[in-house]
Amino acid sequence: MSFATQYRRVGLIVPSSNVTMETEIPALLKARETILPDRFTFHSSRMRMKSVVKEELEAMDSDSERCAVELSDAAVEVQAYACLVAIMSMGPGYHRHSRVKLETAAAENGCVTPVLNSAGALIDSLKELGAKKVSIICPYMKPLTRMVVDYIENEGIEVQDFLALEIPDNLDVASQDPTAPSELWRKLDVRGVDAIVASACVQMPSLPSIEMIERASGLPTLSAAVATTRQILRNLNLTEVAPGGGALLSNGLPATLRDVA
Repeated sequence: MSFATQYRRVGLIVPSSNVTMETEIPALLKARETILPDRFTFHSSRMRMKSVVKEELEAMDSDSERCAVELSDAAVEVQAYACLVAIMSMGPGYHRHSRVKLETAAAENGCVTPVLNSAGALIDSLKELGAKKVSIICPYMKPLTRMVVDYIENEGIEVQDFLALEIPDNLDVASQDPTAPSELWRKLDVRGVDAIVASACVQMPSLPSIEMIERASGLPTLSAAVATTRQILRNLNLTEVAPGGGALLSNGLPATLRDVA
């Protein structure tokens, strides 16, 4: 590979205990490199959070501006804030406020950078799929899962059914089998839904399950990580395609290439 290759710098705003965002999003974009010429590097800034409880989530979110400024020092081209439940626990529509707040922080540091978040990415992706009714899998305790359900429904998307795995420790969430959602979805009521969310959390691994669920259910299937990857590509003005990302990242990609991951 030539030294003249242009690498697109992707900034990741990450909970300190999150280890999955920096695994699944790069995996999708590295798979994309097998079929398209764009290349990527990944740069993270972390916010302290160990337990997925509202108090820690609120404290963590207050640290997000520091992360946006740090990443702007590296002149990244896009920033992705990855903690869906932190955003959704802050109240209806907060993903829009967070984006403005963090873009302003980066711009004031001399780096005008689009900043997206996994909560907004999931909402926008469901709307772009035309999904009016969904069923979802969450790793959270039931009270936080209810907040996620309420947030999604406040955006005009009905949640027909949900599965709450009730795992409070964030590292325990990351240690779940990434193929488990390929069977867990069968516990959901998916009659009449337009899509399945295999993981409404960027910390809960699910990437190998996305296309397995699609094939078994016949329904578009996505995750917070897949939706975030799509929005990263969009904000970089790149084709929104990545093998292994299911219908959301297929964009007409032949099935033989979609299975490359």
